[in-house]
Amino acid sequence: MKFTIQKNIILENPKTKAFLADTFIPENREKLPLVIFCHGYKGYKDWGAWNLMAQKFAENGFFFVKFNFSHNGTTLEKPSDFADLESFGENNYSKELSDLEFVLNYFSQDNRVDIENVTLIGHSRGGGIAIIKANENIKIKNLITLASVDSLDRLPKGEDFINWKREGVYFSNNARTRQLMPHYFQFFEDFEKNKSRFNVENSIKNFSGRSLIIHGKLDEAVHYFSAENLHSWAKNSTIKLIEGANHTFGAKEPWAENKLPEFLEIVVNESINFIKN
Repeated sequence: MKFTIQKNIILENPKTKAFLADTFIPENREKLPLVIFCHGYKGYKDWGAWNLMAQKFAENGFFFVKFNFSHNGTTLEKPSDFADLESFGENNYSKELSDLEFVLNYFSQDNRVDIENVTLIGHSRGGGIAIIKANENIKIKNLITLASVDSLDRLPKGEDFINWKREGVYFSNNARTRQLMPHYFQFFEDFEKNKSRFNVENSIKNFSGRSLIIHGKLDEAVHYFSAENLHSWAKNSTIKLIEGANHTFGAKEPWAENKLPEFLEIVVNESINFIKN
């Protein structure tokens, strides 16, 4: 199926700031199922093989959207570089949920979209964000998590927390870019203020739609026990544990090949079949 790609659409969320989105849209006059993808921590919309994933969805008849969270550290001019570490440090879960709500509302108004068929996909931390939003927004009928966390309480503890509170910032090393990426203490304050809202377990328990939970058995960042927890909590879920797959299902940054890595292709095929069936 032929499709058109529009890259780096500027979205203006008045509650956060401007950020970029991409659309992959089949050339089809019928109403199209909408799929929105949320990247994870230290991720962005063009990371690795996400563009190839988007193309595969569009080829199969889906209106596919991916976007950069407004405070993920990238900029409008440099959507694939952590060029604004100050913005990264000012990120929090409230801002990510606000951005996702904005994306949902913006693209669900497109007259090509079937508003009765909306799916959220989230990778890693983006999975946790997708789960919370799926419970909050009645538009969402399907939820797909890829290597998702089962809790957003993945914050510094003990001595690390004491130092964070005292210094007002802690730094996380980005092994790929060799950047020290800041997290200001406002992140914790936002989490504490909204702890009940940010409860992933309660959110997936209360989500009334269908869930597909996919995880690699060799995930080095988020153990696959998280997927088993999500599956046990969800009302209507299917779980797929992939032998041999890591946290990114074989993808890496940069991804130079013109085809999906083997495990990510399995992920995409499982996801497409799940939504269609």
